Amino acid sequence: MNTDHAELCASPEWAAHLHDEVLPLAVARADLGKELLEVGPGPGAATEWLRTKVDRLVAVEIEAEAASLLADRFSGTNVEVHRGSGTALEFADDSFDSAASFTMLHHVPTTALQNTLLAEILRVLRPGGVLVGADSLPSQSLHAFHKGDIYNPVEPAALLVRLQTLGYVDITLCVGSRLTFSAHKPPAQDERAA
Repeated sequence: MNTDHAELCASPEWAAHLHDEVLPLAVARADLGKELLEVGPGPGAATEWLRTKVDRLVAVEIEAEAASLLADRFSGTNVEVHRGSGTALEFADDSFDSAASFTMLHHVPTTALQNTLLAEILRVLRPGGVLVGADSLPSQSLHAFHKGDIYNPVEPAALLVRLQTLGYVDITLCVGSRLTFSAHKPPAQDERAA
């Protein structure tokens, strides 16, 4: 991550933006349940807000330094930090009530890896569980801002089809100044019959 990008993501202004504008919109229609998986928390701006909405939050961060800083920051709280990749989650099937991915999908270098990450999240969600997230919309200014970084923006219409193809249901995408989304794992067979 380039210096300007790293500084922005760790700033109080970015945290306030997430807390006030992005997160409430993204989770407004979602039941997060008791146990949430956050993939790609970076410096933890979303983590700070999300952890107040659940009993247990497990954060998976790929970068060693960021994972270490997060573990120190949230030591003694309801947050567990694991270093690892969202494309190969170490958790059993059906482990979490909900999952979150905020402003990180565009950092995954290929569409295939983004799909692998989304499939892994689906695998570890419990039946009926929800993935909530947000990401930036493609633009020239963001492309320039990410100079020297991985920048693989998500196209909203393509994301809808990708989520459906992976097996998500009850998908909601909102496109405004950013993309917010929610998508559910299908309920268990006995729940569908009711």
